[in-house]
Parts: sequence; C-alpha cells; structure tokens
Amino acid sequence: MNIVDWDDYQGQFIAVDSVDIRPRVSGYLLSVGFKDGDMVRKGQVLFLIDPRPYEAALGQAKGVEAHDEAAVLNAQQQLVRGRTLVAAHAISQQAFEILEATERQAAADLVTAKANVQAQALNVEWTRVTAPLAGRVSDRRVAPGNLVTQDTTVLTNITSINPIWFQFTGSEALYLKYQRMAQDGARHSSRVAPTPVQIQLQDEPGYSWRGRMDFVDNQIDPASGVIRQRAVIENPDNFLTPGMFGHLRLLGSGAYAALLIPDAAISSDLNQRVVLILGPNSVLREKAVTVGPLFRGLRVVRSGVGPDDLVVVDTLVRARPGLKITPNRTTITPGPEVPVNPSAPGYINPVPTAASPAADAPTVR
Repeated sequence: MNIVDWDDYQGQFIAVDSVDIRPRVSGYLLSVGFKDGDMVRKGQVLFLIDPRPYEAALGQAKGVEAHDEAAVLNAQQQLVRGRTLVAAHAISQQAFEILEATERQAAADLVTAKANVQAQALNVEWTRVTAPLAGRVSDRRVAPGNLVTQDTTVLTNITSINPIWFQFTGSEALYLKYQRMAQDGARHSSRVAPTPVQIQLQDEPGYSWRGRMDFVDNQIDPASGVIRQRAVIENPDNFLTPGMFGHLRLLGSGAYAALLIPDAAISSDLNQRVVLILGPNSVLREKAVTVGPLFRGLRVVRSGVGPDDLVVVDTLVRARPGLKITPNRTTITPGPEVPVNPSAPGYINPVPTAASPAADAPTVR
C-alpha cells in the first residue's frame, strides 16, 4: 500500500512572545487590574501608579509653555517695530540685531517647553501600565502600596499563547535529507508548501495537534551536531502552554508503495534483522530484511521479502529455520489511522490491535 514516512522528535512548546512587565516611571502602586493567570488583551491596564506627582509636573510644564508662547509673541512684536525704527534710523543696527536675537531665543525656549510638556505627558501616560501583547499573565509580583522603580521592578510576565511554537533539534543527516527534498520540490514546483507536522502530548495516545515548520536555524551546533528547528501550532482554546513537552513527527517522504508486516515477525540475528518465510515443501527458512518505520501498527520492510513471500507472523517461539510446518494462513491489515484533531484538545481513541489467531501452528501471510 502507499504510505508516507514520518520522522520522530522530542521537543518543547515555547511562547512566541514573552515579556517581563516593568514600570517606565517610579512611584507608589495604587491598583492591579487583573487576576493572577488571566488571559489579557493588548492595551489592557494591568497596574496603576499614583499619577498625581506627574500630573503636577505636567501642569507646571504647561505653564512654562504658556509663558514662553507669550515671550515669543512679545519678541515678534518688538521685532516688527524694530524694523520700522531701523528703517527710519531711529535705532541703531546693533539694537535691531539684539531684537532679532531675542526673538530667536524666545522661539527656542518655546520648543524646549513644548518638548518638556510632551515628556511630562508621557510620564502621566506611563503611570497606567498596559499589556504590550495579548496572552496569559502570570501572578502579580508587587502588591498595591509598594514603591516601584522605573525600568527595574518586575511587576509580572505575559506570554503569548496562540499561536505557539514547538522547538526541537534534528541531526545533520536529517537536515541534509530535508534539504534534498526541498531542492527536489523546488525543481518540480515554483512554490514549495510548508512542511506539515503532527504533535502528540504525553497523555495522548495519538497525534492530536497539527502545525507547520516555520524556522530552521542558520547553523549546526558544532559541539552536538544538531540544528535547532521550530514549528508553529494553532492553539485557539489556549490548551497548550509554554514549557510542555511533546513528541513531534515531521513528514519525511512523499507517498510510496511499501510492504508491511507485524513488528513481532522480525527478529535480530547478530547485526541484521531477519524474518522466517515459508520455503518449498513448507520448510521454514530465514531471510535478512531492511526495515523502515512503523505505520499504523505495522513495520515497513524496505527490502528482503516481496509481496509473494509467506512470512511467519505468529508462534515464533516454536518456529525455526529448517522446520517443516503446516501453516495457517491469515491476512495482515494495518490498524485504522489515528485521527488528528487540529482544534479540540483531549484524548483520542488509541489504535486497536487485531487479535492473533489462537493456533499452535505458525501463522503465515
């Protein structure tokens, strides 16, 4: 039957964004605007710092701005009169230049005053500590009434939840394999689709989460020979949490025809894998095989046996090469494919296993 290979990895969920919330102004904390562990939206007020000292400073800055605006207006009027007087030779050129300098100085003072008003307005705005992103907030680290210090005190932490990243590492050999697949896909198509992944949590019997590859690091770690990779997973119900571990399988091949037999039918002989097949005159003989991954409860056999060979799949304890048997024939079928639920968390039914025939004689396919 036609199957595809999946490569297995272990990894951990991490947040796309994680931010430690610190105040941008110092002051006494008045209130907290969330419950520990809440989901918060971007822009939501999380903490309120006493704004009164900063509001007073803003009022003072606005007063200086108004004073400088009046000084500019007066300097401009003096300069207009000065032009008339200097034209009539009623004042000296030096006195007129002093009027020009006074007007320019007043204008510069007004620019400084306006900038100070903006700075003080920012301080007032920053007394309301808001969420820079949507996600799940941790617990509050400071209670109301405490003094918090600008850019120093950690008030809480926010991590984004949806979508979420799954980070894992892969060997250099597998990295080369995917690079070859990507090159081959680029030669046959102008657009290469993102590589799909499936993820299984520790308490799930199947792969309940779907995602896609979105990042491969720019270098292989020379110490360990692995490269860091990442997949992005949709998490609409906020079930997945940063720090969780899981098993990921990554699409490792295109569809190809494969021969499948029960994993129990394969044994080891020194450094090779072997199976027992039914030879002429119903005599068992041993044959070396090259095996691949498991697929729906059965093992892929890449080479060594063909579709016409009869393989012993049961009562292997009694079976041995050279033994003449009277076989009971059976048909091996893969178990049903484990459903993948991309949106709803929870358990999915495990793959059922077919019961072996209750017979003493070896069962062959």
